[in-house]
Amino acid sequence: MSDHHHNEEIPKGPLVMIAGLALLSFAFASATSAGLIARDAVPSEARAETGAVATSERHLYFHDEHDGGVRIEDASSGAVVALIQPGTGGFIRTTMRSLVHVRRSKGIGPETPFLLTEWDNGTLSLSDSETGKSIELGSFGPDNRQAFAVLLEGAEA
Repeated sequence: MSDHHHNEEIPKGPLVMIAGLALLSFAFASATSAGLIARDAVPSEARAETGAVATSERHLYFHDEHDGGVRIEDASSGAVVALIQPGTGGFIRTTMRSLVHVRRSKGIGPETPFLLTEWDNGTLSLSDSETGKSIELGSFGPDNRQAFAVLLEGAEA
């Protein structure tokens, strides 16, 4: 048997840096929670502060079809606004699944339509009055914003 011992020391510099980074992260998170550091802008609050008004809005229902498609209806008239064929419209599908998931987790059904709003500052939002959730559609790029913007065609100003 060999009496081979390694006396390797762990370098203290990297450990001190890691501990410092963890403490700094904790300090920033605590300061934000305590209100000492401003949180990121909340779009609805920013619109209220600047007096932004809706230029176009439409209440919409989203229905899953048996073939995997999605039927989008105007809540006021019942008119079909769009039919998304199976395998297409990934951004609309993903966005709606996230909003519907929040509803289901709170025991809320599909009775209340979602509100798609275009604002005079150029932003576009999709909101759910049942849960208070809102998605800023422009945050996902111009193509994804446009996927929803076309649903406003023919909507009330």
